[in-house]
Parts: sequence; structure tokens; C-alpha cells
Amino acid sequence: MLGDRQLWFASKQSLSYLDGSPPGDFGFDPLGLSDPEGTGGFIEPKWLAAGAIAPEIFGKLCLIPPETALPWFKTGVNPPAGTFNYWADSYTLFVLEMALMGFAEHRRFQDWSKPRSMGKQYFLGVEKFLGGSGDPAYPGGPIFNPLGFGKDEKSMKELQLKEVKNGRLAMLAILGYFVQGLVTGVGPFQNLLDHLFDPVNNNVLTSLKFH
Repeated sequence: MLGDRQLWFASKQSLSYLDGSPPGDFGFDPLGLSDPEGTGGFIEPKWLAAGAIAPEIFGKLCLIPPETALPWFKTGVNPPAGTFNYWADSYTLFVLEMALMGFAEHRRFQDWSKPRSMGKQYFLGVEKFLGGSGDPAYPGGPIFNPLGFGKDEKSMKELQLKEVKNGRLAMLAILGYFVQGLVTGVGPFQNLLDHLFDPVNNNVLTSLKFH
């Protein structure tokens, strides 16, 4: 314990920059992702995001073409985009995607480097909704926080801690994705459907037994 804060595998180095102010801070940072003079100087935690299961679910619901609804571990071996009947050729799609993503990331970087700047820069008349809270990690405002959660400091800290716990649970879920894919050879959503259809013969014990 350090004051009223519980520490998990903290080190002298990690405690030099993890002072308990970030939500869910227990001093644990073996990769130095929050170290401003180490890895964190190049990988800013506030800048990161991830996702994996949506294509598989959308495919099962027939909302996207089945040939593109691949489980996460097969996306790296997806055939070239030109083999699918998209509305444009692969080169046009690539250039358009780069332009749109580049524009969005550029504006995000502007707001990250100078908070609230997007609320002052003209953008089709909706810039007044883009000013946010002034904290790039929690942008807020009528677009990102329309219900006005976390109006006071206490409730905001509680919500931030819940978000961190949710993210840590998601990390365990990704580990589950990896193990399921390795053992069963199908995606996590298909695993769930198989289990719901026949829970006796499709569960963790039977999967390990037959593989």
C-alpha cells in the first residue's frame, strides 16, 4: 500500500511517473507505456484503441457479404480486395480510405495537441459541438457525452475507473479469443452460437478434450 492506494507489482521506475492520479492506477506498467521518457514517449496511451468481433457478427446477420465476414484470426489471409464486388476498384478504395482516415486522424491530433481547438475551427457549422471537455481522453460535449455523465469530479472519477476496468476485462476477452481460435478453429461468435445450441457438447471441457 502507498497511502490509501493498493500497488500491483509496482517498481521504483513506474512509481516515478504513476502517482495515483490516473484512474485505475496501481503502479503496474511493466512495458513503460505511461513513462514519458521511455516507451510512453512514443506510444501515448490516450491515443490507442481496438476492436475485432463486429465483422463476424454482421456476417451472421447477413448485414455484410459473407466472404468479408471473416473471424479475426483469418483477416490477415483475406484475398485481395479486387476479388470482391465492391463499388469501386481496390486502388480507389485505398486512396479514399487513406484520405478520410488521414483527415479524421489529423483533426484528432489537432484536438489532442491543443484541446478545444476543434470547437473554434470552422467545420460545416457544427464546430460548436466539437469543443469537447478540454481533455482529449474524455472528449465529452453534446456528441460524445449527450447525456451529460460525469458532471462533477467525483462521478467523473468513478466513470473513468469503470472505463479502465472495462478495458482490462476486454484484454482478458482478447486472450479468450486467442485461445478459442487456437483450440476450436472458429471465431468467438460462432463459439457462442455452438455453445447455446448444444452446451453439453460445446464447452471448454469438451473443446480441450477433443483438441
